[in-house]
Amino acid sequence: MHDVVIRGGFVVDGTGAPGREADVAIDNGRIAAVGSISARGREEIDARGQLVCPGFVDIHTHYDGQATWDPDMAPSSWHGVTSVIMGNCGVGFAPARPDRHQWLIGLMEGVEDIPGTALAEGIDWAWESFPEYIDALDRMARTVDVGTQVPHGAVRAYVMGERGARNEPATDEDIARMAAIVEDGLRAGALGFSTSRTMIHRAIDGEVVPGTYASHAELLGIGEAFRRVGHGVFEMAGDMNPAVEEFAWMSEVSRRTGLPVTFALLQSPIKAIPWDEQLRMTEQAVAAGSRVTAQISIRGTGVLMNWRSSAHPFITRPSWLAIADQPWPAQLAQLRDPAFRARLLAEPNSRPRIDLGPIADIVMGGWPMQFSLGDEPDYEPGPEKSLAAIAEREGRSPQEVAYDLMMADEGRGFIYLPLLNYADGNLDFVHTLLNHPNTVVSLSDGGAHCGVICDAAAPTFLLTHWVKGRSRGARIPLELAIKRQAHDTAALYGLHDRGVLAPGYLGDVNVIDLDRLRLHKPYMAFDLPAGGRRLLQRADGYTATLKAGVVTFRDGVATGARPGAVIRGPQATPARLAAQ
Repeated sequence: MHDVVIRGGFVVDGTGAPGREADVAIDNGRIAAVGSISARGREEIDARGQLVCPGFVDIHTHYDGQATWDPDMAPSSWHGVTSVIMGNCGVGFAPARPDRHQWLIGLMEGVEDIPGTALAEGIDWAWESFPEYIDALDRMARTVDVGTQVPHGAVRAYVMGERGARNEPATDEDIARMAAIVEDGLRAGALGFSTSRTMIHRAIDGEVVPGTYASHAELLGIGEAFRRVGHGVFEMAGDMNPAVEEFAWMSEVSRRTGLPVTFALLQSPIKAIPWDEQLRMTEQAVAAGSRVTAQISIRGTGVLMNWRSSAHPFITRPSWLAIADQPWPAQLAQLRDPAFRARLLAEPNSRPRIDLGPIADIVMGGWPMQFSLGDEPDYEPGPEKSLAAIAEREGRSPQEVAYDLMMADEGRGFIYLPLLNYADGNLDFVHTLLNHPNTVVSLSDGGAHCGVICDAAAPTFLLTHWVKGRSRGARIPLELAIKRQAHDTAALYGLHDRGVLAPGYLGDVNVIDLDRLRLHKPYMAFDLPAGGRRLLQRADGYTATLKAGVVTFRDGVATGARPGAVIRGPQATPARLAAQ
């Protein structure tokens, strides 16, 4: 008798091997057998005609605060994700001196657009050091497994105080102390360290993240912590400018430690190093013996704009600013008033409080790059669906089209602005990246950008778009899609115990009805602590998700089971397989 038997599904095991019809048995939280299984299970799941695959591993999330109060890690867990890794982009909440709590909240709020009021109410600050933070996380029962990374911004501010917060140069003593903190975090179970080197990432006061201008000596010095411990991933979000210098230190850190360094590779309409040049430099680094991997997004990094989002085309106009702090019913009443509409449309845009350069211009007037999202979200829209094209066809101004689109559905309509990864007006280049050995699927930003982005549904999009539904270019095989979102993401962070359906691996499993699998339209919820807002997106088609052999979601509804845990350090390949 097995604990669980999943019967007759089309098993895609995560290795890239062809799928096959088979049963899957789970005992004591791990896969016991895959094949024709005669023994019964205490629980049986009928998977005939459905996909059976490993639970998905999302390596780029920002649940650092949410993980202290929410066991589910929604919305990632709604999309078949059974393991998340947070602490990316150099921001997080440990180490944390008692007098730095509000500063760390402001840093996260500014960089990741997570409501500061929600963080202030939700976090209990039951820690100071990073090991104490992991211990605090470990006291909560969880739906998914949670992995951590040590964030550069918090470490720098902890060691250097205001000097660190203001990005002043670090002394040799500062670097040694930072490296010691990172080492302690890694030994306590952190899976890596993260830093930010992009001008886009700014705290709520407009200052860039501590570490943005860190010297190569500082970065290499922190890398020594990895060498001493012998595990960890060095993650970086950056502008890659100048790319030669950035690749130089990334490659050197990897060569010195023998460990992976990973960075975000995105296509940008703003002056930036072309994506293919970044990919070429990644190949060169790997050929020279470094373990450098590019994290890629599988769709346009989608700014979702409506009246209640953090950004929309009219957000700096005087008439909007006059009602911006009013309750939504009062705002909606004004927005429905033809006189208000005429007045708002006649006003010029002013510059935002924080200068975002060309990004602000694209948000407030980049009509060829803005699209109607609609009830059936199209994340690869053609140019004929742009606001500029709609306006030309209808003989209206683009801003009139924008206003009216956002007024749809009782003022809940969305404009889709793929700010990154859509400079060509299609996702053809992503197809190249999905098939490249030096890339990993990432950048969902689960838990972050609550008022403007909802890409935590990326695992579902990988299947609905890249496997099933893409009409504007080539698709990818189902087996590759599963491997990319399960085995490959897990392997980068040394989680060799998951991402594969084979004996000895964790019983993290999705049963998915591919015929029914679809993404719903995103919506704005106000369910964070203190009524904080966040964009959410649900899906149909997830028949069951199991974490360690326990059903955590059935037909998209949480069961309340909490088999997840905090991941402490890399996890070895199951012994029985390693011995074969």
